[in-house]
Amino acid sequence: MDLADRYRKVRKRTEEICSPLQTEDYVVQPIADVSPPKWHLGHTSWFFETFILKPYFMGYQEFSPEYNFVFNSYYETVGTRVIRTDRGNLSRPTVIDVYKYRQYVDEAMDKFLCQEPSADVKELLILGLSHEEQHQELLYTDIKYILGHNPLFPVYSADYIPPKSNARHSEEFIKVAEGIYEIGFDGKGFCFDNELQRHKVYLNAFEISTALVTNGQYLDFIKDGGYQDFRHWHAEGWDWVNKNHIVSPLYWHIIDEEWHNYTYNGLQPINLKDILSHVSYFEASAYAAWKGLRLPTEFEWEAAANKFKWGQRWEWTESAYLPYPGFVKAPGAIGEYNGKFMVNQQVLRGGSEVTSPGHSRITYRNFFQTHLQWQFTGIRLAK
Repeated sequence: MDLADRYRKVRKRTEEICSPLQTEDYVVQPIADVSPPKWHLGHTSWFFETFILKPYFMGYQEFSPEYNFVFNSYYETVGTRVIRTDRGNLSRPTVIDVYKYRQYVDEAMDKFLCQEPSADVKELLILGLSHEEQHQELLYTDIKYILGHNPLFPVYSADYIPPKSNARHSEEFIKVAEGIYEIGFDGKGFCFDNELQRHKVYLNAFEISTALVTNGQYLDFIKDGGYQDFRHWHAEGWDWVNKNHIVSPLYWHIIDEEWHNYTYNGLQPINLKDILSHVSYFEASAYAAWKGLRLPTEFEWEAAANKFKWGQRWEWTESAYLPYPGFVKAPGAIGEYNGKFMVNQQVLRGGSEVTSPGHSRITYRNFFQTHLQWQFTGIRLAK
């Protein structure tokens, strides 16, 4: 598949994710971490306009001079922007306007891609496509948060079929020998800059679970008073639990003394065999402590990943999100993509049921703050 075809395919999938939405769904922002779907549609178009069309397509006229302020996310190099918490206040541009913007950018990109871009521009384009795939996953998770916090618990799509998890109540662990392992991306193809600088790490012998924790296993933790026992929690996690009255993973609700959870198909009784999802790092760590076990480091996870099935949930690790030895930020705005977030966050590995096909890889380093639950995050244990 050439770049022009891949561009069209990626852009089409983004709009397909939004196709079940009503107009009102596009503008809701319940919390700062969740952006309105309309903003995602505009921001991903802004990325191509700002970093490819304006500097490299001769004669290109931007769609609207105001959109840089509206759809810039965090790029200080590119100028001022609407602050993240105010994205939901943007009744204008309208949803129709944003789709016109996407069409305008796509038509310009079609013309631009008729000519052969330079190697540097190809790299930018591939980064832009991977960036949009990240926002496709964010669209799925943000839409779920928006609808899952509507008191009517509306169905996102009756046609949504989650992948079969093949979850099992397993206590099987894989043994991994002590030794020196190479970590990081090495080879041809795309990766993000935070995966670069392949390097060696020494690992003590360890064991890692073949399976992710299920709803049923986690329910045992809840029934045993896990959320009421400070001994399992980090101090900050214990404060988070009590301040926010956390008693379960996100989207879990007790109805008529039975646990239910919100899904894309609406509110459903919890399937105990399904893989657990929507837990924070605090909860993952507390559950591991309750089991007398721990979370793997990101290096242990990568060293063992070929030995188990991954990609069903983003898996919390015990590793802080830090640069690899020799990491260097790229010059200009692109250098703001990952490096400036390497503080106060934990690394997640794997992928999820809403990760775009082919987007993730064993060396992929996702990262979030320790209290966040809204992504499809799960638990794999180690010892």
